[in-house]
Amino acid sequence: MDLPFDGAISSFYTSDAPADVRKAIATGEKGDILDRSYPHTERMGRKEYEREMAALQIELVKLQAWAKESGKRIAIVFEGRDAAGKGGTIKRFRENLNPRGARVVALSKPTETERTQWYFQRYIQHMPAAGEIVFFDRSWYNRGVVEKVFGFCDETQREHFFDQVQDFEKMLVDDGILLFKFWLNVGRAEQLRRFLSRESDPLKQWKLSWIDVEGLKKWDDYSTAIRETLERSDSKPAPWTIVRSDDKRRARVNAIRHVLSHIDYSRKDAKAVGTCDQQVCGTKDIWNA
Repeated sequence: MDLPFDGAISSFYTSDAPADVRKAIATGEKGDILDRSYPHTERMGRKEYEREMAALQIELVKLQAWAKESGKRIAIVFEGRDAAGKGGTIKRFRENLNPRGARVVALSKPTETERTQWYFQRYIQHMPAAGEIVFFDRSWYNRGVVEKVFGFCDETQREHFFDQVQDFEKMLVDDGILLFKFWLNVGRAEQLRRFLSRESDPLKQWKLSWIDVEGLKKWDDYSTAIRETLERSDSKPAPWTIVRSDDKRRARVNAIRHVLSHIDYSRKDAKAVGTCDQQVCGTKDIWNA
């Protein structure tokens, strides 16, 4: 089978990955947590996950019905390293929602015209209307991290972004939008293991891009940019919620719980919503680069 990018991910694993990362992947079993700093030694079991997720799905349907009835607008931003689990988490949020009122925004690189616009301009048109839930699969925070790491913006542009982002988000919140910002954080060994899985699976190869390949070499640059972005864009109106996503099941359950627990929607079942695991889903202080 021909591998995408000439098997560059396998080549990185063999030749360039740090020794501890290679060892963790080589010795880890399929269900093992590779990051020793992760607060749980084992992944959430399938039966427990399916039981909890089933209850949360009912609550999400109630949330959407309430949003439609009340005209509330909900915007949920998902950021994180490549392969951190953003797409899979969004999929679990949406799987039983009416797609007419729960859409995903995943923008490609800006056009020539968009490059001349105010940076936030192309995101404004995608904000939710009354009764809508919008999921941003990456967002305006590209400027804080990806564009910085790959040199797609200069320092003046990035500083301008940081000067404006808190005011921008405060305007959204002041206008009545319920804004949630998730940063999904994945360990280095787990990220590379997921990339290797994508490279070898014809059904997942579309998820890979040259950015992913080149990004493997820039782990530390990403860490620096992420740390700065979290510090400079965290605010009381729009705080960051970090989700440690080495265990995808725990990440998905806790992200959904976080949103549900912060909205007082009709017919809410607090017992079904449950309580977030603060070691997995919490403030920016639990971020571990």
